Amino acid sequence: MNLKEKEIKALLLLLEDPDNEVFKHVSESLLEEGENVIPELEKAWEKSLNEVLQERIESLIQEIQFTSTQKQLKEWKEKGAVDILKGAFLIAKYQYPDLKFDSILSLFNKIKQDAWLEMNNNLTALEKVRVINHILYQIYEFSGNSSNFFAPQNSYINHVLESHKGNPLTLGIIYIALAQELDIPIYGVSMPRNFILAYVDENNIHDPYEDEILFYINPFNKGTVLGKREIDYFLKQQKLEPKKSYYNPCSNVEIIRKLILNLIYSYEKLGYPEKVDNLKDLYSIIK
Repeated sequence: MNLKEKEIKALLLLLEDPDNEVFKHVSESLLEEGENVIPELEKAWEKSLNEVLQERIESLIQEIQFTSTQKQLKEWKEKGAVDILKGAFLIAKYQYPDLKFDSILSLFNKIKQDAWLEMNNNLTALEKVRVINHILYQIYEFSGNSSNFFAPQNSYINHVLESHKGNPLTLGIIYIALAQELDIPIYGVSMPRNFILAYVDENNIHDPYEDEILFYINPFNKGTVLGKREIDYFLKQQKLEPKKSYYNPCSNVEIIRKLILNLIYSYEKLGYPEKVDNLKDLYSIIK
């Protein structure tokens, strides 16, 4: 049961109390309320001239937002991690706590509508991929951000949908989400140092997917179609021993885990240890 407005306001007044025990108790009570209490905290911040109080409120808002993101990510996984776009949104919400899923959907739905208008069930697998490629890479001009490959913004789905530039993973996530909406069996393949997609034979789908993959797709290179031979060659170049997992579709949870690892690597390079620790906390939720 939510605290009444009067009780919340009373707690906010106690945030100024110099006693750390009082502050701790008040913080815990407000944290339990979750994101519902943020508007009141923001009002209190605006009205206050006390720098200590403002800092406490800022810290509390950040903690509430991060706790909420952790909770939503856990729920996403427990409910089957069906919506890959929602998973990517929750990771973006860590950096952009005010981000709303509706704003992601509005950008994505424009692309989906355009693809749907050009799609029909009589098309072959390759023809369906050509339609998606035409929409994503020619109409909307999505491309790989090669010049600034390790920049964190390449891993935030909101930024990629707005700028139309991303890394193999975020471009792949948009591609998978689009295929899913259009009932096309395209899934992610988690390779070391890369991420590609697999088009599975829709007439013969069962787990495991061995011998049922029609072809592969490179989302970072304008949806280029690849065969198994190209995967073999890439692994040989990277001096990696071939494993089944490098050829077969992975789960949405694995994709979001890889997305978090990308961000950890980016922030380690940039020297943001606090962000690295927070992202490790998010990673542990969907281990």
